[in-house]
Amino acid sequence: MGEMFEIKEKEERLILVGVAVNDGDDTQESIEELEELAKTAGAVTVAKVIQNRESVHPGTYIGKGKIEEIRDLMTELEATGVICDDELSPAQLKNLEDSLQAKVMDRTILILDIFAQHAVTKEGKIQVELAQLKYRATRLVGMRNSMSRLGGGIGTRGPGEKKLEMDRRLIRDRISQLNRELKEVKQSRITTRELRSKGMIPVIAIVGYTNAGKSTLLNRLTSAGVLEEDKLFATLDPTTRSLTLQNGQQVLFTDTVGFIRKLPHHLIEAFRSTLEEAKYADIILHVVDSSNPSAYKQMHVVYETLANLGVIHTKYATSVTTEKSIITAFNKQDLLETDMIIKDFKADRTVKISAREGTGLNTLQEILEEILRERKILIERVFSYQDAGKIQIIRKYGQLLEEDYQPEGIYIKAYLPKDIYQSLV
Repeated sequence: MGEMFEIKEKEERLILVGVAVNDGDDTQESIEELEELAKTAGAVTVAKVIQNRESVHPGTYIGKGKIEEIRDLMTELEATGVICDDELSPAQLKNLEDSLQAKVMDRTILILDIFAQHAVTKEGKIQVELAQLKYRATRLVGMRNSMSRLGGGIGTRGPGEKKLEMDRRLIRDRISQLNRELKEVKQSRITTRELRSKGMIPVIAIVGYTNAGKSTLLNRLTSAGVLEEDKLFATLDPTTRSLTLQNGQQVLFTDTVGFIRKLPHHLIEAFRSTLEEAKYADIILHVVDSSNPSAYKQMHVVYETLANLGVIHTKYATSVTTEKSIITAFNKQDLLETDMIIKDFKADRTVKISAREGTGLNTLQEILEEILRERKILIERVFSYQDAGKIQIIRKYGQLLEEDYQPEGIYIKAYLPKDIYQSLV
């Protein structure tokens, strides 16, 4: 009987490299996040190297001395590759690979790889492949030389991978085809959105930094059964679930992909339609991991991304557009040893919660009810019996508080959405 061989992908042992260009930047935190990303992609970090420079080296990202230091480290620690904490230019990627004679990746390749592993829906897969192909189109020359060194693992997975050896024309054709497919998917998303708005059910978009606890919160509120993992980007595809609040008001919750610092622009472009769910929502529910020491920086990244998507008016806005309310939920209170004072001046309301323990969720629902009520008008009037059709509209779209059949007509006391109120007056 022949021997059985188990074919297993070789474990990647990586050295992470970052450049700090001024004293106050967050390179250290960014590198730690890069380590989390590498772990999510299935790799092991064996060393972290930060070089302090006035600016990133235009040709090789880091200086000559650091390259030699990393080359020695690679031999000593048996590292299989290097990941740089920024998006490298095609020249930097090629030069660094030539200098190190090893596999070199950047933050973008790593994030694209994780997205490739986690995309489930047709739309998610199309978007990942689009982002991969656009990224590669500019790097084909350098990557063709280094393909022999890639040897599997990070950067060689996902739908865009088997096309690595395509020439630019084929990549262009594939991008056009994917854009057409995405247009169709997007059209069905727009149709769904229009149906929702016709039904006048308020939509609440859950946004937040990756791993802030969005999926756990959605599960707690609606029993949605979304994957919950203590990993970055555990969920990628948006999930929409309905919930009936304590006052009988039905709402829809939409989970969005987690934001992250230095999110590659290819991805923001590719995932624009998914992230735009937040743009068309009535309320933004911003989930923050209050146990994270970088909570404020993470909040800043979320607002910056929302501004880039046009969800809020300006990057530096102190308040958001009047028609969209923001509630910030300071999550993971169960992990705090002391009662931490954390504020969000951009939010209309804030609440402390623990999605895992279920604490603070009643208060959150009360806040949602209050905000939705503020968007409505209290109507008290007697409708003639001929206007019974209008009462049907009130029942369907409003919150009926009192209904009394009187000789002269039907007395109604109800909260109504402003546009429905205008159509009845």
